[in-house]
Amino acid sequence: MRKFMLAVKPVLGGLSKLSLYIAGIGIITMTVIVGWQVFGRYVLNDSPSWSEPLSLYLMSWFIMLGAAVGVRESVHLGLDIVRYVMPPHIQKAMDLLSLGLIVLFGIGMAYYSTLLAIGTWTATIPVLGWPGGVDFIPMIVGGVMIAIFSLERFIDVAIGEEIAADVLVQEAA
Repeated sequence: MRKFMLAVKPVLGGLSKLSLYIAGIGIITMTVIVGWQVFGRYVLNDSPSWSEPLSLYLMSWFIMLGAAVGVRESVHLGLDIVRYVMPPHIQKAMDLLSLGLIVLFGIGMAYYSTLLAIGTWTATIPVLGWPGGVDFIPMIVGGVMIAIFSLERFIDVAIGEEIAADVLVQEAA
């Protein structure tokens, strides 16, 4: 399993880095769009109708990608006070339980978002003209990535390859 993880880690690290770049481009693009909307509203007195739904769509992308990377880097929200006072074998069990639940959450989010996308695909987002199911694609991708990254962390903890969050953050930079 260690050899497999050593082979997979560079791929997952690249996916994580790519996700951060895409999220960064998304947040910059959203900022430009909102700026154009403000300029259109207050200077041109003609606010573009497409700017708000497109901004919200981009926001869902960078939130989901950022959340997945946060899971991989173990910088997501957590309440570790009880964990730190436990013996190491209990800490490991708690980590495995937590990461296992995150894997299930990611799978569930991807699955149910897929159902929502299928169910709303025939509807149209009025201003953009896109199928309604497109709104759920970031949640599908984010759920899959959360499941994959938390499974990576689960395996790391299970085989004793615990990597500190600050090392992972430096790797992403």
